Amino acid sequence: MSQIKAVVLAAGKGTRMQSETCHSPKVLRLACGRPLLHHVLRQLDFLPPEDVILVVGYMHEAVEAAFPAYPTALQEPQLGTGHAVSAARPLLEGFRGTVLVAYGDIPLLRREVYQELLRRHAASKAQCTLLAGADTEDPTGYGRVLTGPDESLIGIVEEKDCTDAQRAIRDINAGIYAFDAPALLDGLSRLENHNAQQEYYLTDVPALIQQAGGKVQVCRAVLGEQVLGVNTPEQLTEIEAHLRRRGEA
Repeated sequence: MSQIKAVVLAAGKGTRMQSETCHSPKVLRLACGRPLLHHVLRQLDFLPPEDVILVVGYMHEAVEAAFPAYPTALQEPQLGTGHAVSAARPLLEGFRGTVLVAYGDIPLLRREVYQELLRRHAASKAQCTLLAGADTEDPTGYGRVLTGPDESLIGIVEEKDCTDAQRAIRDINAGIYAFDAPALLDGLSRLENHNAQQEYYLTDVPALIQQAGGKVQVCRAVLGEQVLGVNTPEQLTEIEAHLRRRGEA
């Protein structure tokens, strides 16, 4: 794993989590007595802390103090997921290995899934491999992943843009990626923000890699509740219930 670095996005404020009232960024909100980010990093412990970059933003000092063993990159202001990964560029310049992108508020994804994504990425010799939640029972709210017969990526279609046929697809974009570092940095440098939010989206990078002649593969896995993120107090309660069932309380 020496040629692998992870970038964990942990900059968000968590407005719907009432972060200001709780005086805590979202990734430090507790689930079963531990910060959400703790649960994520526990599943990434097959990598040494020095190879796991935390992208921090809102109340970044608190996150840095809670996880002092990890290098950090400051995203300020917060202008989308692509912008967040770009914040880690100074810590990735010159690196020629694989970059795993994960999220500090998706605490149920198991280490075996991360490792399988990395294994498939290495075996395919792709420049990017994205994780798709296969046969998702309720894909509502997620972008749909369109694949070719060889598991190559055709495209990611956000739900609001789906045709009826695409909406019936049950392969969803989990938002987790493995990139070859040079291809990632090149794609990030070409990102544009021509959208209603004027933000830079990581979901645009695979298409940019393909446009540059790179190969993008899809790693399909049945993920179930593992893709659940935390954006509301109700979702935090749901995450806690899953952690207890897994014996991680």
